[in-house]
Parts: sequence; C-alpha cells; structure tokens
Amino acid sequence: MNKYNLLARNLRKLQTPQEQKLWNLLRNRQLLGYKFKRQYPMGNYIVDFVCREKRLVIELDGGQHNIAVNINYDFLRSEYINQRGFKVIRFWNKEIDENIEGVIAKIIEELNN
Repeated sequence: MNKYNLLARNLRKLQTPQEQKLWNLLRNRQLLGYKFKRQYPMGNYIVDFVCREKRLVIELDGGQHNIAVNINYDFLRSEYINQRGFKVIRFWNKEIDENIEGVIAKIIEELNN
C-alpha cells in the first residue's frame, strides 16, 4: 500500500464534523443513486469526496484555505484534478454547518449536468 492510500485511510478515521455530516448524505448511493468515495487518492493528492461515474470531486474547506499559500496550493491541486477530466466544486465548512440543503442542491445540480 502506498503512502497516499495509508494517508487516505487515516483521514477517513479523522473526519471533520463537516465531512461526517456531508458523508452521511452521500454514502450508500443516497444521492440520486450515485456512488461516492471519501478521502480518495488522486496522484499525489487526496480529495475529500469523489463520484467517479460523474467525474465530480467535492472539497470542503476550512478557514486555513483562505491563506495565500493554501489558496495557491488549492489552485494547483484543482488544476491537476481538472486535467484528469474531473470537475472540482468547493464548499466552506460554514456552508455545511449553516446551509446543508443549499450544498446538496448544488451537488445535485452538478450530478444532473
């Protein structure tokens, strides 16, 4: 098992409350029958959630993602994922906490595209 698979396994055990909240709505094909995976390795990165069938990646961002160095890292990471044919959508943790219905509506919109 490579280091990214081990890291992904550990991250699945250490989910944030927001990741757990969204995972509870995505798991077991609950959303339009699509299969999602969490903490999924992609190259040298690990994405929060992915629906491989629809080539959709969902990322949840905390406040640390609003710092310049992390903004640049996230941009490069998204570019890498986009170059592999996946679309990346991002939500702030605050959106998960305060507007989960709106988050789910946006994910459904992307799945229907």
